[in-house]
Amino acid sequence: MPQNQTRRRTRPATARQQALLAEVEELFLADGFLGYTLDDLAGRLRCSKSTLYALASSKEQLAVTVVTHFFRGAAERIEARVAGAPDARARIQEYLAGVADELGRASEAFIADVDTFEPTRATYEFNSHAAAERIRAFIAEGTADGLFRDVHGPLVAEFAELLIEQIQSGTVRARTGYSDADAFAALSDLLLGGLQRDGRHPGDGDSAGSTGAAVRARAAERDGDTATAAGGHG
Repeated sequence: MPQNQTRRRTRPATARQQALLAEVEELFLADGFLGYTLDDLAGRLRCSKSTLYALASSKEQLAVTVVTHFFRGAAERIEARVAGAPDARARIQEYLAGVADELGRASEAFIADVDTFEPTRATYEFNSHAAAERIRAFIAEGTADGLFRDVHGPLVAEFAELLIEQIQSGTVRARTGYSDADAFAALSDLLLGGLQRDGRHPGDGDSAGSTGAAVRARAAERDGDTATAAGGHG
């Protein structure tokens, strides 16, 4: 997807269009997008189809516009979190926690539709590759600073990139039942536990284990919702 074309499609000219794009994004994050027609969207958003055409020329192009807008905004918010981190270890934790939080906004339907529709899958792939490169840079920085053990840094970075590819492709989701958000959160604990120079686990007396706690909390919440739903049918 050429960057200049993406920029033209996803930067509405007016404040109203920006607000509408945000509304469409929230709707797609909650419900997915493949099941919607432009008529459906116009009805849900109480606007005309011509208003939607101001955002994109077709439903398919609107999906690309919204998905690109979501990932661009997520990247900006994640980088803002990382900017305040004091060292590479904290940057890895903040980066992956940010990825988990952003993907946590997306429903399973949205992730499934992104994976099904090739143009949006390409956007997810591009952002996953960018995430892997950021993690690789953080690991190299931490190793150079003496914060991480230097014996396995490049190998761990390679493993991280492979795992991120497996998360994005849906393989981890299919094999483990973990959402993409929870998989990225778990990746933080795996990386920091393996790289820690003094052998401490990321959860031992610092905040680096908070991503793992978030995974457990989300899993418990899902289990609770499932039990409640099952009880309601009894």
